[in-house]
Amino acid sequence: MTNSRPLSVASIEGPWVDSKFDSGLINRCRLDWNTPVTELTNEVLATYLRQRIALLLTVPEAEQRIARNYIDHTEMYDKELADALDSAQDIM
Repeated sequence: MTNSRPLSVASIEGPWVDSKFDSGLINRCRLDWNTPVTELTNEVLATYLRQRIALLLTVPEAEQRIARNYIDHTEMYDKELADALDSAQDIM
């Protein structure tokens, strides 16, 4: 029997490890670490892409959303997800 639940960042990167640092960025990443990638907001997905987190998972999800013009009104500016994807793909 296979698990049909979509993968989360934790599935790729492992369990969250608390940092000695406390910042808004760290808090945003931690909050959705175990959320299935298909349930992440575009803003969180863009954050993970910019931070180079779980790219094997986050890049394909972002590509799919952009291809179907998925907008959830969480991005800080228009095309934030597309910009983050372009940035992540530059290093791949």
